[in-house]
Amino acid sequence: MAGTRTQADEAREAVVEAALARLDLDAKARLLSGQDMWTLPALPGIGLKSLVMSDGPIGVRGVRWTADDPSVALPSPTALAATWDPGLARRAGVLLAQESRRKGVHVLLAPTVNLHRSPLGGRHFEAYSEDPYLTGTIGAGYVTGVQSGGVGTTVKHFVANDAETDRFTVNNTVSERALRELYLAPFETIVENAHPWGIMTAYNTVNGTTMTEHHHLVNEVLRGEWGFDGCNVSDWLAARSTVGAIEGGLDVAMPGPQTVYGPALAQAVRDGEVAEAKVDDAVRNVLRLAARVGILAGAEPVVTELPEAVDGSALAREIARRSFVLVRNQGGALPLRPNGTVALIGAAARDARVLGGGSATVFPARIVSPLDGLTAALPEGTLTYAVGADPNTELSVFDPRFELRAVCRDADGDVIGSDSAPGGQLKWMGPSALPDGVTCARLHTVELTGTFTPRESGSHTFGIQGFGTFRLTVGGTTYFDEVQVPSKDDPFITFFGAPVPRARVELTAGEPVDVSLTHVVEVPEDSPMPSIIFALAHQGPQRDPDELIAEAVEAARSADTAVVVVATTERVESEGFDRTDLTLPGRQDDLVRAVAAANPRTVVVVNSGSPVELPWREDVAAVLLSWFPGQEGGAALADVLTGVHEPGGRLPTTWGSLADAPVTRVVPADGELPYTEDVFIGYRAWEKQGRVPSYPFGHGLGYTDWTYESAEVEGTTVTVRVRNSGERAGREVVQVYLAPAEPDAERPARWLAGFAGVAAGPGETAEAVVELPRRAFETWDEKTNAWTFVKGSYEIQVSHSIADRRLTATVNV
Repeated sequence: MAGTRTQADEAREAVVEAALARLDLDAKARLLSGQDMWTLPALPGIGLKSLVMSDGPIGVRGVRWTADDPSVALPSPTALAATWDPGLARRAGVLLAQESRRKGVHVLLAPTVNLHRSPLGGRHFEAYSEDPYLTGTIGAGYVTGVQSGGVGTTVKHFVANDAETDRFTVNNTVSERALRELYLAPFETIVENAHPWGIMTAYNTVNGTTMTEHHHLVNEVLRGEWGFDGCNVSDWLAARSTVGAIEGGLDVAMPGPQTVYGPALAQAVRDGEVAEAKVDDAVRNVLRLAARVGILAGAEPVVTELPEAVDGSALAREIARRSFVLVRNQGGALPLRPNGTVALIGAAARDARVLGGGSATVFPARIVSPLDGLTAALPEGTLTYAVGADPNTELSVFDPRFELRAVCRDADGDVIGSDSAPGGQLKWMGPSALPDGVTCARLHTVELTGTFTPRESGSHTFGIQGFGTFRLTVGGTTYFDEVQVPSKDDPFITFFGAPVPRARVELTAGEPVDVSLTHVVEVPEDSPMPSIIFALAHQGPQRDPDELIAEAVEAARSADTAVVVVATTERVESEGFDRTDLTLPGRQDDLVRAVAAANPRTVVVVNSGSPVELPWREDVAAVLLSWFPGQEGGAALADVLTGVHEPGGRLPTTWGSLADAPVTRVVPADGELPYTEDVFIGYRAWEKQGRVPSYPFGHGLGYTDWTYESAEVEGTTVTVRVRNSGERAGREVVQVYLAPAEPDAERPARWLAGFAGVAAGPGETAEAVVELPRRAFETWDEKTNAWTFVKGSYEIQVSHSIADRRLTATVNV
């Protein structure tokens, strides 16, 4: 499947081979092991610079986890997929390449193309869809865009990393057919159509073999069948065995300096456990990546003319508004009436949740909240605001009201360095992240010291995220001076664990108070990821929830329209754990019911990265899904609510209740998680089990109407003619599903085979041309271990969503 090599590719390959020939065994082994958290070592002798990697996928954080180094924050991957626009995904990739170059990053650790197997998946927001075709198509656009800017991608997590529970050790047992037709399919599409320069192998085990050692899936399928010629990097700390990893096709073990490669790999070669040719293969892949991104002397990079500069804020705003999915709009509740009064309600309307938790975190220079966006867009005096209900029932890290510095001291108490600590959060990952002049050997304590300025008067709670010895002082009083221990063995708990409350202090709004959190540093010398990670957390005064809801009801009763923003929190959707339910946190459901009872024109904006239950959905006038909308989310929301732009999104995944969801098991038993549903996930499973979701796959309303006039089929090309029969311009996503004329219990009733977006003004027509790929007619035969083209008659269903079929035709193949 790999693309044909060009003359430039051959020239780069010659430079790679010459460089490889000049390396001794120790240098080669060292190159395959991270030298720190984010980089590979430079080898000046062959003109190789240090390769720098960074987390994505919504932005480029760089090598420092700090708000001092801000990044553009795009909407979440579920939002990007909701646009059903590979071209827009490509533009997002171009921007991220621009951000990568600005930060000195050569490889972006993205995109995530695991599937929405179950709505309980905690990292659901970071993947695109439940459908492998949509996932692969959006992912290919993203990869193409990033690499067009001269920056590499690592498509992740290869493969079946579809949940977070026990992700380091779980053995996911998956049939070969389900692997091929679902979980491998997006990777295959991206390798074939976008030729990614990197793949990241996952933590989990598949059918008894950990993915960093999976010879069959990596060497035989990814490299052999598909022709992938890029670099295979481990997920961080995933590599466990020197011999197993190199034999299994793993090129780079991250992070360093303590990994299974480096000196251990060189010794394995000398002991006869590993052939040096295996090491050469891996080094060749790393050097090829270096050549492609332009850090290997003598090799011309793939991209020599960079794309035109992209306005990051403008693109973030465009993606957000085009991702919003209007799932309900009764009585023309949206767009808002011109000059009408609006009551904006919800804590998330003021303190916006723009991204999911975990390694996808970036720090934008600005965030436009819904309150900010509507305040700017609506006439003065027409907008009121009430909190209503706060979904944050726990302390929050990264509070902008902290003004702190991190002061480093040695064992004698002498200051040896300092750095800023924006928001009270410190993540120094690896020795290179330490402030100038500070080393792990000398560092004894780190003190976060400065002030906190409260927004509200009352009882404020302060706490600690992290583990080890801490001393917490607020206003001159020490409230905690003990050891805080982790609740789990997962080493990532310091990233994602809940803060522990340790002090309650009465404060006055606007009056700063001195705060200090001192941590005794204990970094084991043999730590594979030497890091200093902790945070000073905060929670504001907690008012009576009934009083807050009553205030919101009064505001709603006095307005023409009530707009309620409900949201999840970082304790609900984040890397590191799965969800246990789909309910909104706190009293938000009660809030919506009360507001809807007071104002029939209630619009609910759902600020979550993945499905939540909406038990009141039939009682409100409109429901708009905004996902995690990125830094410009509030401005985009104002664009859509006021009708400046229509909501352009369609559901990339099915929304329904947990009780009805067909696939809900994400917790392994005795280390095993069987994918017993086989090829039936998402809409395939909902249909097989005869269950009706709240909102089906592909659903989404705009501000105009579309009439589907005709569908013509020539071979496997479907040409659809649609007319904008509404009163304003709009965009429609024409979806084409294939349904076998002869039902087969082993195959889904129908599946997405293609789609195309069209735009037209009022009364205008447009044509959507959809090419049906050969793979849409194939299944994986486990007897022959090959793809089988299934001949017969198929109904082509031209649809607005999987549940809203507009035209049909027949094709015989």
